[in-house]
Amino acid sequence: MTTISNPSDVTAEQAAGRLARQITAEREARGWTQATLAGRAGVSKAAVSRIERGEMSPTAVTLLRLAGAFDLTLAGLLLRAEGAGAREHERLSRAAQQPEWRDPDTGYTRRQLFAAPTHPLEAVQVTLPAGASVTLPASSYAHIAQVLWVQSGELRLTERRTPDLTWMLAAGDCLGFGPPCDVTFENPGTQPCMYAVFLARR
Repeated sequence: MTTISNPSDVTAEQAAGRLARQITAEREARGWTQATLAGRAGVSKAAVSRIERGEMSPTAVTLLRLAGAFDLTLAGLLLRAEGAGAREHERLSRAAQQPEWRDPDTGYTRRQLFAAPTHPLEAVQVTLPAGASVTLPASSYAHIAQVLWVQSGELRLTERRTPDLTWMLAAGDCLGFGPPCDVTFENPGTQPCMYAVFLARR
C-alpha cells in the first residue's frame, strides 16, 4: 500500500484517496481521457484507470510521470491533493505537517520539507533503503534546477545519457543536476541513505 500521510490530521488511506481524486480532477480539468493522460505520461491506460479508482498504489516513477504530464512537480501534485491551497500564504513548514510518501516497490520514502505556491523553492528529504534502486524519468527534471545533498549513508547516482555518467556520493557531498535525463538512484551500502533535494522552477 502506498502511504501518503500528514501526521497532524489525515490517515494514510484518506490521503491516498485524495491523491487518486486529484489525479482524476487534474485530468478532467484539461479535458483529457484516461488514454490521453496515459499517452502523455508514458504509462498504461489500465494503470491510470486503476490508480484513479484507488485499486493500485502508484510507484514513485509512475507518480512523477503523471505529475510531469500535468506540468507539475511531484510536490505540486501532492499539495493539490492535500488541499494545501488554503495554506498558500504560509512560509513556515512545521515538522508535524510535512507529508510523507512511500514507494510501495522500493521502500523509497519522500518527505516534503517545504513547498508553497507563493515560494519559488521546494525542499524534499528522501530515505533510500540499503540495496534499493529507483530510476526517475527525464520528464521529472524538465524546467527544474535541482541540487542534492547527501546527509547520511552512500548514494550512487547515474545520469542516463550517452555515455552514462555515474557519481559516488557520501555524507556531506552535494551534486547539481545536469540537463534532463533519466536518473538512477542506488544505495550500495548496508544502511539507509538519507539525502535532501532542493529544487526551483527554471
